[in-house]
Amino acid sequence: MTYVIALPCVDLKDRACVDECPVDCIYEGDRMLYIHPDECVDCGACEPVCPVEAIYYEDDLPDEWAEYYTANVDFFEEIGSPGGAAKVGVIHHDHGVIKALPPQGTAEQQHEAAE
Repeated sequence: MTYVIALPCVDLKDRACVDECPVDCIYEGDRMLYIHPDECVDCGACEPVCPVEAIYYEDDLPDEWAEYYTANVDFFEEIGSPGGAAKVGVIHHDHGVIKALPPQGTAEQQHEAAE
């Protein structure tokens, strides 16, 4: 089992979860953050610090965001398991589900996320 990041993270990428993760398994794509399912130790430290409530335990993921489980898993098909997000930096890629979304959030939130 693993935690999953869903729609509220798209184009916001607050990163509070990254700072809280003890195993460095939250990677940054162009438009959202992704949890590596093989590196996550299911500690749950990331979930309560997410200000937009985008992180769910796999079994608790709302039905309308079920595709985000697949997006989090498939995101790592090409890169495998690098063993830590900090040494990888931003991965200039996103899963197709995320790429297809229109911009999320307000213009102000998008500007703040870009900084």
